[in-house]
Amino acid sequence: MDAVRRHDLDLRVHDRVALDEIELYAEMLSAVAAAKEPLTNAEIDMVLGLGPGDAGRRELTPQD
Repeated sequence: MDAVRRHDLDLRVHDRVALDEIELYAEMLSAVAAAKEPLTNAEIDMVLGLGPGDAGRRELTPQD
């Protein structure tokens, strides 16, 4: 990117979706670091703010 175009960038613009994903990732890393054992699916759901039967939930492990 040349100097003129870099100067025109608005550094106040944020990608809200990306920032939300980073926040969820950080929360998950904190939960994993604090856990003494691997997290259960229910614990992962709790960290992610999901309840039972929430639409759009995907299994974290592949089903054979």
